[in-house]
Parts: sequence; C-alpha cells; structure tokens
Amino acid sequence: MIYGLYALAALAEIAGCFAFWAWLRLAKPIWWLAPGLISLALFAWLLALVPSEAAGRTFAAYGGVYIVASILWLWLAEGRLPDRWDISGAAICLVGAAVILFGPRG
Repeated sequence: MIYGLYALAALAEIAGCFAFWAWLRLAKPIWWLAPGLISLALFAWLLALVPSEAAGRTFAAYGGVYIVASILWLWLAEGRLPDRWDISGAAICLVGAAVILFGPRG
C-alpha cells in the first residue's frame, strides 16, 4: 500500500506542478491552474495517508520516489529520453529513499 500511495502522490504532484509550468512557461490558458490546484491538494492528501510516525521521514523517503517519477514524466509526458546522468541520479536517490524508509529504528 505504501508504494501505491507514494506513486499516486508523485503523479498528482508532478501533474499539478506541470499545470503551473504549462500556464507560466508554455502560455497555456489560466484555467490550467484549476486542475493543477486540485492535483496538488490530492498530492498532499495522499502523502498524509502514508503510515509513518514522522512526517519528515515520510517526506524524505518520498523525495526519492518523486525524483524517479519526474524522470519518467520527462520521458513519457514530455517525450525527452532520460540520459545516463538522469537515470544514475534517480537510482542513487531511490537507494537513499530506501535507506530512510527501511532502515532499522531503535
């Protein structure tokens, strides 16, 4: 369940941020902001559902998932093939997120 929440949260955050990017940088109509705001609210709600005793740890672990999802967005939504540095950096971040998420706690 945690993986699904992180994945859905990442999709919602990236879609919401992209709506703002498209309005500001790609000259899309202002109404693009409405679904962007809804998507960002959905992101916050989904991330709050992740079972964890500390918000900061949840957010930190999510960071790695977000980076990987952003590289996938680059490829699938923007049509730009990630290079070896994109993939290497995302893999390093995902390993860091796993350490945060699954590290033994005392």
